[in-house]
Amino acid sequence: MTTTRPEAGTNRISFLPVPDETQVPEGIRKLWGKAEANIGFVPNVFRAQAVNGEQFLAWWNYFNLLLNKEGYLTNAERELVAVVVSSVNRCLYCAVSHGAALREFGGDAQKADAVAVNWRHADLTERERTLAEYAEKLTLRPAEVTAADLEPLRAVGLDDHQIMELVQVIGMFNLTNRVSSALGFMPNAEYYPQGR
Repeated sequence: MTTTRPEAGTNRISFLPVPDETQVPEGIRKLWGKAEANIGFVPNVFRAQAVNGEQFLAWWNYFNLLLNKEGYLTNAERELVAVVVSSVNRCLYCAVSHGAALREFGGDAQKADAVAVNWRHADLTERERTLAEYAEKLTLRPAEVTAADLEPLRAVGLDDHQIMELVQVIGMFNLTNRVSSALGFMPNAEYYPQGR
């Protein structure tokens, strides 16, 4: 792979060199093309993680299943959790990109922006607040989580399938935040005006 290292202060999307279309497997080129056709751009996370193509595609398949398919939680609830976890972890890429998705699915830009900074200042429903509290605790203090932490979730109507999906989404974003932050992934400019 012949790529150049991004210079400090340049328009970089990762701390690592990013492959171009000639340097990635066909499956990744197809995914990039599908993203371009569906949303009008290729997310930088798709480009940056393509350094290791097979691992990226495995991550994408699970991520896509959790976030982009019909699930047990609503799209807005899954994006709320994604933004809470990303905010707590101070992950720029995910807070910005999933903040955009939360604005679109939730239909409330002010609320989504508040969640991205500090969910406690957002005008959340009781159910949303309970999801956010659980997401924050599992993110910051996983060793302290017990069976008793599921009771508030059940009290706001979550069933076993929804609880499992909630935990999986929290886990996915803790993984993705760490990869994105460790390698300095920068959000696409296209995310900032979405849902406004």
